[in-house]
Parts: sequence; structure tokens; C-alpha cells
Amino acid sequence: MSATLLKTAGTPSLPRGCTFLEEDWRILARHWYPVALVRDLDETGLLGAKLLDAPLVIYRAGDEIVVADDLCPHRGVPLSMGRNAEGTGVTCPYHGLRFAAAGRCVHVPAHPSNGIPNKLHLKTYPATIRYGLIWTCLDNQDGDGPAIPPMPHWDEDGFQQITCPSIDIFGFAGRQMEGFLDVAHFGFVHLDTFGDPDNLEVPPYDVEAHANGFDAYYRSTVSNFPRGIDGNAPPGFVWLRHFTVQLPFVATLVVHFPEGGRLAIFNAASPVSAKVTRLFVPIARNFMTDGPVQDVYDFNRRVFEEDKAIIEMQKPENLPLDPRMEAHIPADRSSIAYRRGLRDLGLSQFFIA
Repeated sequence: MSATLLKTAGTPSLPRGCTFLEEDWRILARHWYPVALVRDLDETGLLGAKLLDAPLVIYRAGDEIVVADDLCPHRGVPLSMGRNAEGTGVTCPYHGLRFAAAGRCVHVPAHPSNGIPNKLHLKTYPATIRYGLIWTCLDNQDGDGPAIPPMPHWDEDGFQQITCPSIDIFGFAGRQMEGFLDVAHFGFVHLDTFGDPDNLEVPPYDVEAHANGFDAYYRSTVSNFPRGIDGNAPPGFVWLRHFTVQLPFVATLVVHFPEGGRLAIFNAASPVSAKVTRLFVPIARNFMTDGPVQDVYDFNRRVFEEDKAIIEMQKPENLPLDPRMEAHIPADRSSIAYRRGLRDLGLSQFFIA
């Protein structure tokens, strides 16, 4: 039995100190989430992460990426404290046990000639690469759970692929998602990036349900060019921002620029816990494709730092799913649809304390 997770017969395990209600955790654990950038793993061969309160170790073993409980089954030391020698697996820093592909223990230095019992193998989780990110799922036993959400334009010719560094937000993933979908805060929160304090009115917009969320089509004259850059938008140009929500914590935004330009932003709010979110933001664009990638990293960071400052101050920290708990205005159509979608998944108040 894994020392990291508290198991009950026939069911996935709840992490120690779980910040979610058990019924919410079990619903969320069936979904895929990103836990690291591929390039970060390539630099070190070994990373620690946390998802839904479960500590994870991520390592390379040859061509395989392994995601496993971050705990040596021998004496409970985090394997992320160890090392990965030449991409062959992870070595425990306490007694040198080595774990390779599929989380199998392949060497016990104290008893090199003995057979290795099954209980020394790691509890692993599925791992796959998509959009420059490593994804996993904590409860994929039957293999019929939700799929990794699609990203518009990522695989299309003419589009540059950019995977921005992650950003940690000390707030709940649902609050971050709601902020990403919000169209009334541009001229207040994003004054230093793209918001226009002289263009605050939110025109009516449409929300259309789909199988695992909804689409919102927001048209306005608020420019998406960074402040201080006029770009080439004609006077009165109407910008279309097409949001697609994939429950519970992924949304994409495709911004329609002048002259056929498209900017696709993938907002994946990965729940480290009920109170901490690691945000991953792949981007695809078909303009300025030879521009410095670092400029994209820097601008993206500034935008989400502006949002982070708000999210970390919101009360209550969780996302109230009872529509009577917070007031609403017509601009909140996306927010209302998002909260309804989470309720439809069977989720409640998300965390315990």
C-alpha cells in the first residue's frame, strides 16, 4: 500500500491532509491535468509536483515519462529529493533504491543479488504529452474518463507554438477560471497590459452549451494589442473573443485579430490543492511568428500577475456554486454558466477549511 495515499479497498486513494471534500476529490480525480512543462523535465530529468493534494514525482526512464507517488515505498522519503542518473530513472536519496520504467524498482544496493518484491514498485499514473505539457490523471482505472481538452490551432500550419512558464496562484482553480472568462474587468485589472479605462461597457454576448462545458462569443471594440502599441486595427474594429470551457478547469480563448490574425490561449488551471493553483498557458498564433518568445512569456506573465493579485484576495476562497451566495450582473453570463456546469458535474463547495 502506498504511504502517500490513504487507500480503501477498490477505490482510488485520498491524499493525506486532503483539502477537498471526499466526494468532490473523487469527481475531480477522474479528469486529466497538466503537472509540468516538458522542457523543465528535460533540463533535470526529475521533478516534484502536486495535484489535488497528492505529491507526485515525475522522471524520465529512457524514452518513457513516469508519474508516480512522490514517496519511496521503503522508508517514506520523497523521491523528488533524489537524482536521475542519465535519464535512467530515479534513485532514492536515503538507501539508493533505483526506480526505472513503469515505476519498477530495479536495484536495491543493500541486497543487489536478491529478488525485488512487488511492494517495492511505485504506484504510477498515466502520463502523456500535449501542448508542451505533461498531463496525468489520478483515477483512470477504467480508461473511460474525460479526455485531455483540445486546443484550437495548436497543430495547424502557420501557427507558432509557445508554452509559457507556469505561474502559481494562491487561490482556488475555479476562481482563476472565472476570472479568465470575465469580460468586465479588462479596464480595471489590466490597465498596464491591454485594458482600456475609457471602454468599459460590456455588450450582450451569447453562451452556448456543449457536451463538457460551453462556448461564449464576446464581441467588443476593446483592443487586444498591448497598451502603447496601436497595431493595425481599423477604427471601430470589432474584436471577437471566443471562449470555450472544458469542465472543470480548462478554458481556451481564441482572439480574432484584424487581417485574419488568430491568437489562441489555453488556460489550464491545475489544482495543486483547493487553495493553490498552478496555471499552465500554451499559446498558438499565426502572426509575429518570428518575434522573440521571451516577449510573449513576459507579457503573458504580466497579464496573469494582474489577475493573480485579485484572485488571491477574493472571499470566500472557494467558488460559491449556489447562485444566491453572490450578486450577479448581465456581464456575468459566462460565470453563471461555469458555476452551473460545475454543479452539473456533481461538485459542491470544493474544500473543507
